Amino acid sequence: MRTLRQLYRYPVKGLSAEPLQQIALRAGEGVPLDRAWALTNGSWTFEAGSYSPRPKTDFIALMDHAALASLATRFDDEENCLHVTAPDGRLLRIDVDDPVSCEKLAQFVARHITARLEGPPAFVAGEGFRFTDVSVLSHGMMNAVSLINLATVRDIGVAWGVDIDPLRFRANLYMDGGDAWEEASWLDRDILIGDVRARVVMRTPRCAATNVNPVTAERDMTLPATMMERYGHRDLGVYLQIIEGGAVASGAPITVAL
Repeated sequence: MRTLRQLYRYPVKGLSAEPLQQIALRAGEGVPLDRAWALTNGSWTFEAGSYSPRPKTDFIALMDHAALASLATRFDDEENCLHVTAPDGRLLRIDVDDPVSCEKLAQFVARHITARLEGPPAFVAGEGFRFTDVSVLSHGMMNAVSLINLATVRDIGVAWGVDIDPLRFRANLYMDGGDAWEEASWLDRDILIGDVRARVVMRTPRCAATNVNPVTAERDMTLPATMMERYGHRDLGVYLQIIEGGAVASGAPITVAL
């Protein structure tokens, strides 16, 4: 029986996953506060009033900066604050509504990744936008929810003789109990996750961010290249658009609608 094993949001694009026990999903919307903030890479200036979705290469993200994985983050909804823990134990408390606090985080991350940026980075809020990788495709895709089949991850690991941490794929929903690779055949079909109905709208092409170990922050695999070599594609997981909303909790059954 397919079940929802894990739920995650990623409040800041490129930073760590935050586990959730339950979420409320609404039709046409993504996971609340998922990729609600981002760090620009200093090559452009963010203007909230005129912003339109930009490619992930315009942000500080894992595909270029593996050191991000060594930062542990947690967003406190009640305090409206982001808590960031550095590898040495230092703790930053960032008020996301305070420009000074946001600049402090941007400067801290710039020092942490030890990369030469084109200009000063900025910690920015989407204000109606989500900084998802597929936001550049359409408004609907910007609000898509990502799903990973754990059976597929295990199948690849066995075939390659390696242990693959599913969090490399930075998905919102992790499903277990199904057949490996079955999700790839669900394109344009509806699935039921508890009381929620979602449509599978796209397979997920993997990028170099999956090469980064989420525990060690080391670039220790070549997942997209190896997938292309062995399977002729680099797709793993799918994107969903929420058709009928509702509450979703860990353990919810997942079925393919007839």
